[in-house]
Amino acid sequence: MTHNTPLSPRPLRHLSDVHRRVLTTAQLRSHGVPAAEITEQCRAGGPWQQLLPGVILLHPGAPTGEERLHGALLFAAREPAPGVPAQPGAGSPHRTVYPEAMITGLAALTLHGFSATPPLLSLDHVDVLVPRLRRIRSTSYVRVLRTSALPTPEAVTGLPVAPVPRALADAVADLTDAEAVRRLLTEAVRGHHCEPAPVVRALNEAKLLSRPHVVDAVDSLVAEGRAIAEDRLYRMVREYGLPDPVWNVDLRLPGGPHLGGLDAYWPEQAVALELDTRAPRQDEDALWSEYAGKREHLERLGITVVHLTPKKLRDTMEQQAAVVRTALMASEDRDPAAHVVVLPR
Repeated sequence: MTHNTPLSPRPLRHLSDVHRRVLTTAQLRSHGVPAAEITEQCRAGGPWQQLLPGVILLHPGAPTGEERLHGALLFAAREPAPGVPAQPGAGSPHRTVYPEAMITGLAALTLHGFSATPPLLSLDHVDVLVPRLRRIRSTSYVRVLRTSALPTPEAVTGLPVAPVPRALADAVADLTDAEAVRRLLTEAVRGHHCEPAPVVRALNEAKLLSRPHVVDAVDSLVAEGRAIAEDRLYRMVREYGLPDPVWNVDLRLPGGPHLGGLDAYWPEQAVALELDTRAPRQDEDALWSEYAGKREHLERLGITVVHLTPKKLRDTMEQQAAVVRTALMASEDRDPAAHVVVLPR
């Protein structure tokens, strides 16, 4: 019997190639293979082998990286209802095949396309995320991580994979090398995998911001994210024909208090633009209160404040240019703003 031979009146041709090479004992039994036959096939020197408890590799020799991931998910996934084999379903097959389990950590980042992570076959372990109350323990190369709230997985090469921010937090939790952490966080932003804010939020939720080497890496991450966002802002003004503003300025009332720094300001129209690159941490509420207070003060003086996030600039630049243009045009219908002093920041 080979891994391509139908095992019973329930053939395997409806499964993908890797699904035919790695199956659980429950799946094999549902295809008519008795327990004794499974044991016989997995004898020393036999054609099959036990990859993980309850998971069978249907060929001899070392598993591929794809087979290791598939096996890890099958091991960690919640068992289907009795008599209902786990099979790919329409729409979101991974939700049927691997209920309540997803790849996270370094393996997930490699699947997402990170270059700073090791190849799949060189990883000592594969992290799999499951609900907190699942009764399952780490074994062999599978390390089980638990969470009170599973994120929505992303399908990568047909596998359920944790979103980049969560995968980063799970990977960083295991790293003590400051440079390795910095490389991962920087690549997340530089490689356009995600924005800094959700990464910092995930690190904060994982209680990793008390580690000095993680805090240092986060500072680099935020600086990298701001530089990229500023570059997009310059490109938006240039490519969509907006009037040139004055860049990176402070506003003050004549002889009065400091009103705050701005990324761009159009003095003739009294339109201010601020990029929200705040990194959410423990003091997020205080930061938001400070930001909101500044915005309210400027608007009381007749200055329109346009608020942009790096994600909006990345995903909907044309729409954001239209928002700015509308604010500039609307200045003709507003009362004149209070006179303010514009200083370089």
